[in-house]
Amino acid sequence: MTPPPTGSGSTVRVALRHRLAERGVDRQLLLLAPAALFVAVLFVYPFLYGVGLSFQPTRGGTFGAYREFFADPYQRDTIWTTLRLSLPAALLNVAASVPIAYRMRGRFRGKRLLTAVLVVPITLGTVLTAQGLLNFLGPTGWFNRTLLSSGLIDEPVRLTYNYWGVFFSLVITGFPFAFLLVLSYLSGIDPALERAAATLGAGWAQRFRRITLPLLAPGLATTFCLTFVLAFSVFPSAVLVGDPAGDTRVISIAAYEAAYLRYDYPMAATIAVLMGLVELLVIAAVLGWRSLLYTGSTAGGKG
Repeated sequence: MTPPPTGSGSTVRVALRHRLAERGVDRQLLLLAPAALFVAVLFVYPFLYGVGLSFQPTRGGTFGAYREFFADPYQRDTIWTTLRLSLPAALLNVAASVPIAYRMRGRFRGKRLLTAVLVVPITLGTVLTAQGLLNFLGPTGWFNRTLLSSGLIDEPVRLTYNYWGVFFSLVITGFPFAFLLVLSYLSGIDPALERAAATLGAGWAQRFRRITLPLLAPGLATTFCLTFVLAFSVFPSAVLVGDPAGDTRVISIAAYEAAYLRYDYPMAATIAVLMGLVELLVIAAVLGWRSLLYTGSTAGGKG
């Protein structure tokens, strides 16, 4: 085959194609087109529409809705109320998942059954979980009836229709996600590393602190971010087992009231944008903290 003459147009095109391929730009990028279109239609456009709508309030100028939100303590405090629920719930889910997943990463009889039991809350849904909480922890639930009949308390302990009801609901629904993520990251860590450390005399605590935990840190950060986002967008639990007009009036309830009770769509869009900003700030802080402690690969939790 005779090569094209040097300096011809085909040679220039081939050279350009090679340079683009070295940078990852080739026809295979067309495979991303359906996913890019999906994201643009279902995420980018609604997000940009909501941002634009938040700057079109009926009064107060361009930033009128933002000023109105932060000037009203009843609205502004919903950010703190939501953080007060979502941050501890996400932390507890991640912390509880680590020892359980650490124990379950090996092979033992009944592992599949135990895993299925731990992830069952995913299939229950928020409404069924709330009903179970009311039956178990409610004023006339099994928990209070047991304590009353045993004489340990004189009146029912209030664990529903308040902060604790929503908190327990977030833990129950968020734990399966955290557990499965942590288990997948732990399964990606080569057990030969710990065995090598054991041959050098390291105990299990030293092996976990010096080997497993540093390699698991990126996975823990990612797990926390995902469980936090799930908890921060809490809505049904805050209504069913919380006090939606009181100490569990989370920011999603404020957005719902603005959109569907007052029909103030610019204010609803403003609250939605603020929800996203708060989530991004927390995620950026967690990922920044992770980058300070660990700079290696995050794939599969391996270093």
